Amino acid sequence: MAKFRAERVSQEILREVNDILRKTVKDPRVEGITITDVEVTGDLQQATIFYTTLSELASERDKAQKGLEKSSGLIRSEIGKRLNIYKTPEIFFERDRSIEYGNHIDQLLAQLNQTDNLSGSVSNSVGDQK
Repeated sequence: MAKFRAERVSQEILREVNDILRKTVKDPRVEGITITDVEVTGDLQQATIFYTTLSELASERDKAQKGLEKSSGLIRSEIGKRLNIYKTPEIFFERDRSIEYGNHIDQLLAQLNQTDNLSGSVSNSVGDQK
């Protein structure tokens, strides 16, 4: 039962934080941030909010992290006002690395395809000579 509640709360937090970042937070460091997932502990005391940025630059990602940490009090306060839960969870922001990981896997698969195509063409040319 608690698992389902935690999932519902995490979905509500995801929706509200995206809205808060777009409409309430005025910090330019958090522009272009998308909230991808929220993990809430079973007791609803802590929420880890995963985000992505449009920029691939490490300096821009650091600025975004600092901007989110700076505005976490405002975001938590707004979540408390918008959600009807007994205690507003403490929030932590973490950059979502799943997109980078997926891109890395795509690159590895492309490299494998390239080497397979090269070895296939070499073996075909060797077979043609026989």
